[in-house]
Amino acid sequence: MKLSGEALAGEKKTGFDEETVRKVALQVKELTDDGVQVGIVIGGGNFWRGRTSENIDRVKADQIGMLATVMNCIYVSEIFRSVGMRTSILTPFACGSFTELFSKDRAVGYLSEGQVVFFAGGTGHPYFSTDTGVVLRAIEVEAEVILLAKSIDGVYDDDPSRNPEAQKYHQVSIDEVIAKNLQVVDMTASILARDNKMPMWVFGLNEENSIVNTVKGEFNGTKVTI
Repeated sequence: MKLSGEALAGEKKTGFDEETVRKVALQVKELTDDGVQVGIVIGGGNFWRGRTSENIDRVKADQIGMLATVMNCIYVSEIFRSVGMRTSILTPFACGSFTELFSKDRAVGYLSEGQVVFFAGGTGHPYFSTDTGVVLRAIEVEAEVILLAKSIDGVYDDDPSRNPEAQKYHQVSIDEVIAKNLQVVDMTASILARDNKMPMWVFGLNEENSIVNTVKGEFNGTKVTI
């Protein structure tokens, strides 16, 4: 599952909104109690969005973004633990004792033990977003589907915040997403998902019980098919 950093910030749009994160935690706990294995990637947009100054080198800007995702995962992991889940945080680079280094075997082992695994730090390389990170990790651990929990409730043919006439897709192929640049995830991630046949379900994080409903079939978002 990919969680939007901005969505976790709630109405403040920056930092964390603990009640929002707690609601997510309770939903994920319901899934793990039912035996669903859950891995999570969190964006860093509640702290840092790309290269915000021409005085900052792109590589350094991306490194700041990677660290923002580590902070997010540490915080959200602690809220998850407070409601009774076991968690691990894996990164593609060393963070001292804060996290563990990612490996497929380690991740799959923790998932099989019922832990929620947080994949922080993106891919560990500049020029790749957390969109690419979530698709890459999903492929590596052989996930069944990627859940994209966003601040909007699906995929539209235009930006619904600017165009009230924008039409929502209930289902769309990854080929159409790429051809029309619908920006479900960025283009690199879209192509990676297409080439590795990884479906994505897009839904609104702020809808009541939306994560549980999506997994249990009461889906109100957009299914990106392969």
